[in-house]
Parts: sequence; structure tokens; C-alpha cells
Amino acid sequence: MRSAWLERTLARLDSVARRRGRAASLPAHLATGISGEEAALFYLRRKGYTVVARRWSSGDVPGDVDLIAWQGPMLCFVEVKTRTARDTSPAEIAVDSHKRNILRRLARRYVRQLPGQPAPQIRFDVISVYLVPGQEKEFVHFESAFGWSEYRRD
Repeated sequence: MRSAWLERTLARLDSVARRRGRAASLPAHLATGISGEEAALFYLRRKGYTVVARRWSSGDVPGDVDLIAWQGPMLCFVEVKTRTARDTSPAEIAVDSHKRNILRRLARRYVRQLPGQPAPQIRFDVISVYLVPGQEKEFVHFESAFGWSEYRRD
């Protein structure tokens, strides 16, 4: 209930800022991505996740992790892909091997900084967010979308 109220309030504030011309002047694709990450954050909260970081970066490794969240004892590194239309290729296809390797590297850095031992169980998720104008937000959540290594078929 509180999460839904907060989500609606933030959407209204964003709308007011745009109308007054005070919204951040970001390129459209970046603004769409940020909107999708925000929607995914609230989606995860509604599912009972505890989101602990948003757009986390280590400083010395290029890239960032869109969302880091706990689902019980499981630490989830979440990549969010947002689209404003339902094209022929799904949004999650954009998480290629290069992006998966970046996420793995960042996850190792994040886990190293956590206090205590042993390291928690880790999972890599992908959430596709479809923000199609005039339609309800749609989420496709791929839990355990990939693992710590790439499997090669010869």
C-alpha cells in the first residue's frame, strides 16, 4: 500500500516538473531507461524484495548494476531493460554476453565489500519493462537469467 502511494506520488512530481520545464534534460532513451528502472524498483518492492542499491558502480570497473535487492537470503543483481513499444525483439535480448560479463565483475566487487562471511547466494535477474503509451506497465521478470559463467557449445 505504502509502496503504491510512493510510486504514484513520484510519478505526479515527475509530471509537474516536466510541465514546468524543470525536468532534467536527458536524451529520450536515457529518460526512458530511468523511468523503467524506477518502475522495476516498485515492481520488486511489491513482490517483497528489499532493494538496497540503484545504479550501483564500483568506481574502478566500468558500468553499473541497475538494481541490487535481497529476496530473503538471496542477493539479486538486476538488469532492467525498458521499451516504449512491443517490437519484434524482446527487451531482454539486449543483455548480451558483454553486459553479462560486466554484471558478473560488478557483482564480485559488491560482494567483496559486504561484511561477514560466507558470501550470500547470488542470482542474476533481468526485468523487461514495457512502458507503452496508453497501456498499463508490463513487466517480464527472468529470475536466474544467467549464472556466473557462460556455457559454450561447440
